[in-house]
Amino acid sequence: MASRLSRIWPTLSRVRLSSALGSRCVSQTPKSSASGAAVASDLQQPVSPAAQDSHGHAEVSPFEKNPDFHGFHHHDSFVDEWNMRLAFFLGISVTIVVGGTFIHYLPDHGMRQWARREAERLIKLREAEGFPLMTENYYDPSTIVLPSSGEE
Repeated sequence: MASRLSRIWPTLSRVRLSSALGSRCVSQTPKSSASGAAVASDLQQPVSPAAQDSHGHAEVSPFEKNPDFHGFHHHDSFVDEWNMRLAFFLGISVTIVVGGTFIHYLPDHGMRQWARREAERLIKLREAEGFPLMTENYYDPSTIVLPSSGEE
């Protein structure tokens, strides 16, 4: 396949892709009002005199005052942005670090590590005393009380 590609590569490299792929087509014609698109000035509602304060100013939405409103401070965009950064830092970064540390230092679930250490200790002890690692009897046969043959 590579040999075929190397044979046809000079031909492919001469082929120029459509010039429209690398350019953007932007319409330069002005939009007509009949297009149905609403302009921001068309959406503004007339303000009643009762909604205006003593200086003739209407109440302004926090979203109009601060378009990058994050919901942490209504009046000051600088405080709003820093409160957002602090909340996300504490909420995400610190939670991941503290949560990961907490999970890492949890006690041994199911005592698996203890069981492994205990088994290794018993193996070393039995090898040092010369006993086999496992016996054929799980329980000591001298301690088991068997029913007599006549009681069946």
